[in-house]
Amino acid sequence: MTFLRKLALGASVIALGCSSAVAADMTVGFSQIGSESGWRAAETSVTKMEAEKRGIDLKFADAQQKQENQIKAIRGFIAQGVDAILVAPVVATGWEEVLTEAKEAEIPVVLLDRGVDAPQDLYLTSVASDQVKEGRVAGEWLAKTVGDKPCKVVELQGTVGSTPAINRKKGFEEAIAGKSNITIARSQTGDFTRSKGKEVMEGFLKAENGGKDICAMYAHNDDMAVGAIQAIKDAGLKPGTDILVVSIDAVPDIFAAMVAGEANATVELTPNMAGPAFDALDAFKKDGKQPEKFIITESKLYTPADDPQGEYDRRKGLGY
Repeated sequence: MTFLRKLALGASVIALGCSSAVAADMTVGFSQIGSESGWRAAETSVTKMEAEKRGIDLKFADAQQKQENQIKAIRGFIAQGVDAILVAPVVATGWEEVLTEAKEAEIPVVLLDRGVDAPQDLYLTSVASDQVKEGRVAGEWLAKTVGDKPCKVVELQGTVGSTPAINRKKGFEEAIAGKSNITIARSQTGDFTRSKGKEVMEGFLKAENGGKDICAMYAHNDDMAVGAIQAIKDAGLKPGTDILVVSIDAVPDIFAAMVAGEANATVELTPNMAGPAFDALDAFKKDGKQPEKFIITESKLYTPADDPQGEYDRRKGLGY
């Protein structure tokens, strides 16, 4: 099975198509947040595979979840005179100065999977999901599932100040706003990591009658959810039954949890942000064509009814 076919089966990719005539010999800098989650590792892997397939020299920099490292890397790319820069910003604020430097150097910047609070003319385009919609889809699933039953929810937020954490919280709250029976009892950051998700969930369980008062757990990503699932099991409860589990990303391990009956729903975030980004850069470099300012990927809901074993098998080779 080819990489593109695996990706089409394993992730919902927008119908932009991949140009077969992408500019060869292009050098692109990629400032990645880090490797805080399985999804992030897959994004890195898929980006490197896309670059290799297209003959692009990809300069990779791991920021280890620190904005100062990303800014340093971007300035390094500018000094090297790369043809373009990809950046997955760790937080939303504090980018205007370095993006201005890239613009003055005439190096186009493409944002991947997260946005920034900066003038839109400082970057070429942003390839991302509709993160508010992701949260809304998760909230709508929960509202439909619990119906009129009283439901106390605990929420594992992503990194404080990051656009996914802000938007996934907003969308979820919008979805349950008209449901007086559903309340968010506790909400705390798990920093998008499995270990922190487990730690925070342990605190939630202790604070809520050993978990007996919790109806559902909503996590801003699957890795935190997987950590929380372990905490629920350690507390002597059954995740997926005693406490409903809904999260975002659609990584292989959440499908394994579904197979085991320990997770109930996930909203997909495709790891292939690079394909549309490279297509946009190719068109811009060749013809000066300005891409859409926001290239939006699909936000698909998966539940145990959607062949979780098959989804696990299709995704496990994508670098998660």
